[in-house]
Amino acid sequence: MPLVTSTEMFKKAYEGGYAVGAFNVNNMEIIQGITEAAAAEKAPLILQVSAGARRYAKHTYLMKLVEAAVEDTGLPICLHLDHGDSFEICKSCIDGGFTSVMIDGSKYSFEENIALTKEVVDYAHSKGVVVEGELGRLAGVEDDVNVSAADSSYTDPAQVEEFVTRTGVDSLAIAIGTSHGAYKFKPGTKPQLRFDILEEIGRRLPGFPIVLHGASSVMQDYVAIVNQYGGQMPGAIGVPEEMLRRAAELAVCKINIDSDLRLAMTASVRRHLVEHPEHFDPRQYLTPARDAIREVVAHKMRNVLGCAGKA
Repeated sequence: MPLVTSTEMFKKAYEGGYAVGAFNVNNMEIIQGITEAAAAEKAPLILQVSAGARRYAKHTYLMKLVEAAVEDTGLPICLHLDHGDSFEICKSCIDGGFTSVMIDGSKYSFEENIALTKEVVDYAHSKGVVVEGELGRLAGVEDDVNVSAADSSYTDPAQVEEFVTRTGVDSLAIAIGTSHGAYKFKPGTKPQLRFDILEEIGRRLPGFPIVLHGASSVMQDYVAIVNQYGGQMPGAIGVPEEMLRRAAELAVCKINIDSDLRLAMTASVRRHLVEHPEHFDPRQYLTPARDAIREVVAHKMRNVLGCAGKA
């Protein structure tokens, strides 16, 4: 089975009241853990690559690993560029075999964002590739994305119809209170998402797939393990899973998850090396790390995204 676009995935997700998980990948063990979980859960799957991950692992290596995952699992997998910030990187990924790209023009003015996004859409659609755009800016740090709280902004529902119509994007990432990284909310505060904005966008764009970035829950079991074995992550607070489930039941068809994967992998490696200081073979500590990735992804698919059994 070849790589697929997200078009049919999103159509089914919107109609079924669930979301497809988009999981960031960097290396073989992460790809294996994610795809093994998706195969076991019979879930649709988006693997996404940031610009930083593409520099780290190199485009060709990532493509071959994803192609191997498709052959190994037989799953319909969409390969997506996460937070492309220029026409050039989007074009490179499209020409290199990606089936979906995100062009993030959210740092620009509304008109500049439209112009850049439409340029990418026109090229991508001519190659059979789908495009995700973004309105509003999420705070936080993740790879090349670094937005201060002062520079972040909620998505304005009054702009979404014009943006989608003029650009022709296939999905839209919005800002309703999530943020990139592990520190999404201040300790002592109650995490809140602007469901009123999401519901208004859903009314203005009926049937249109909405995307939620910065949606890791920062699973506290793994935070505790990291801290127990020498880490320093006090006050790491993510998005409550019940909020993500509610978003998936509304217009959100794609939920991005990255920090939870990093956290699970790091917790597993830390614990293994402390408990087994004699080990020096990477296979000895990367095997449980891969297992941890698989467990997190399976949990998200079953209990948060609601996409288990939907492949």
